[in-house]
Amino acid sequence: MDGRLSSSSSKILLGTLLFALFCAIAVYVYVTAGWSVLDALYMVAITISTVGYGEPVDTSAQPYVRAFTTLFALVSTIATVYVIGGLVQMVAEGEFNRAMGARRMTTGIGKLSGHAIICGYGRVGQILARDLRQFGIPFVIVDLNAERLHDAEAGGDLVVIGNASEEETLQAAGIERARYLATVLPDDAANVFITLTARDLKSDIFVIARAEDPSTEKKLKRSGADRIVLPAQIGATRIASLIAHPSAESILSDDQSVDEFNNMLGTIGLSMAEIPIPLESEFAGRPLAEVEIAGGIGFLIVALHRKSDGAIIRQPEGKTILEAGDSLMVLGYNAALPKLSRRAQSDHRIRYRGAAMDNN
Repeated sequence: MDGRLSSSSSKILLGTLLFALFCAIAVYVYVTAGWSVLDALYMVAITISTVGYGEPVDTSAQPYVRAFTTLFALVSTIATVYVIGGLVQMVAEGEFNRAMGARRMTTGIGKLSGHAIICGYGRVGQILARDLRQFGIPFVIVDLNAERLHDAEAGGDLVVIGNASEEETLQAAGIERARYLATVLPDDAANVFITLTARDLKSDIFVIARAEDPSTEKKLKRSGADRIVLPAQIGATRIASLIAHPSAESILSDDQSVDEFNNMLGTIGLSMAEIPIPLESEFAGRPLAEVEIAGGIGFLIVALHRKSDGAIIRQPEGKTILEAGDSLMVLGYNAALPKLSRRAQSDHRIRYRGAAMDNN
């Protein structure tokens, strides 16, 4: 396809250059025959447009001019047709390719049965698609972002561009033959609408829905979701489990374990970070409760590492006073942690386990 488009583009470029060259030669010939530049340009214009107006200068005494004009009319017409042909070819091939691509996509989805439908191809959707691909489970991706779906389609995935809350879109994804539907958009309201639409189209489909706000869980259940996933709750529960484990100190000492844990958290948009409290930090000497208020929402302090004695305080109380040199183990959304770090550290750097990252 790229070769054909390149060929049509070359035709357009070559035809345009030849056309411009012939026009310039014609103006030069007419001027050398004693015509003014304006008359020469006028003659070129009426010749290439074939309007049939009278010649600006009598050429009866200049037979070579008439012969050249005849040749110029033929050549300019051929060049024009060549350019138009290239344009038509480019449009036709583009439309043909899109039509064939859509037909192949529709045929591929039509052959699926017992597949999964992924609604939303953001960060979570992309990871979900990757894992399903590894498990060998067929799936169709539904999203409004054509650029994201182009990348997925280029990788061999079946995609449908459209709003997953609309019946036509889910029908195009083969919901009547699907076994699972996962709606993983970051918008809770959209996930509720998609769940309602999916349940209405197929009562026995297994729906897994993502929720950012815990209050949305009940709405999703009433809408017909079989399972609800709350990323923040999953991450917090996992960290609490690690902290309660006898070897919880590995959270601060074992880079490999923490890296693996952060990779898992990353699949749901979370990170665990160690935020040092330097001497010049505004948080030094203040109770932990004030840090939580100053940092805003989007994070959870799960442990405090004392510099003075190396102790790890799990689930520190709000009245605990922070000391210079202490470190906070924090779980939060990727966008929230840098904000807290900037408040805690004068150099505006947040140190993830095993790596340092500048958030400026």
